[in-house]
Amino acid sequence: MGWRRKWVSDMSDFFPTIPELHCFREYDNPPEIVPGRAERDWMDASTQRFASRCTPLPIANCSGWDIVLPESFTATWNGGLLTSDVTLVPDGGNPRVHQIAASVFGHGILTFHPGYLFRTSPGWAILSRGPPNTVKDGIVALEGLVETDWLPFTFTMNWHFTRPGSVRFEKGEAFCFLALVPHAILDEIQPRLMRFAEAPDLRDSYDTWRRERAAFQARVAKGDPEALKMGWQRDYVNGRDPSGRIEPTFHLSKRKLKPPK
Repeated sequence: MGWRRKWVSDMSDFFPTIPELHCFREYDNPPEIVPGRAERDWMDASTQRFASRCTPLPIANCSGWDIVLPESFTATWNGGLLTSDVTLVPDGGNPRVHQIAASVFGHGILTFHPGYLFRTSPGWAILSRGPPNTVKDGIVALEGLVETDWLPFTFTMNWHFTRPGSVRFEKGEAFCFLALVPHAILDEIQPRLMRFAEAPDLRDSYDTWRRERAAFQARVAKGDPEALKMGWQRDYVNGRDPSGRIEPTFHLSKRKLKPPK
């Protein structure tokens, strides 16, 4: 098995056609859909912004579309199982919040209505979830994989309180994150357990990376000025195999999705 690959710049090498995502408004002026945003306050606040520099995290944050709140509100759960045990108080009493968020199922679940019927290309589905790498105290986003390539009705986005109490949702905050998934093909994938002996180039590249990483961390630990100035190795963000044996088929250090139009 060869692991030396050529850089791919033409998306047709991956997909014969680019998947489509159509967003049908249920009513005028539904919540806005925007490309996922890479930034997270906790990531930027980490020491030397190490979390924001970890490329897979910000790329995950913006590998889909956010549906954002037009108004702020506070949701409270008293611990009961009834729908009436979850209450919403909009800032300024704006009734629009109740069009978007409600207690529908009870059991400490807060339900959001995205305001759209989504349609994807055949075989593609929407993974509806909370914004990636977002921590919200007292409540957690539930995930659902929705067959939007045929569905003639809408779905809801649900969050589950983890304990009785109140949670704030702010204007402009994402309450739903839309990620596209090649749903129809997933069952056809056969994972294989491999030995490095079957991919010697990959093993050599892995060993080179491991040695260089250990050496760099040792230099940092000893206070080497050059290593401290570098701060961290940039092989991943630069799409670089330290051994020079493997070229990435496709690499991103930043992502910029298109907004709906």
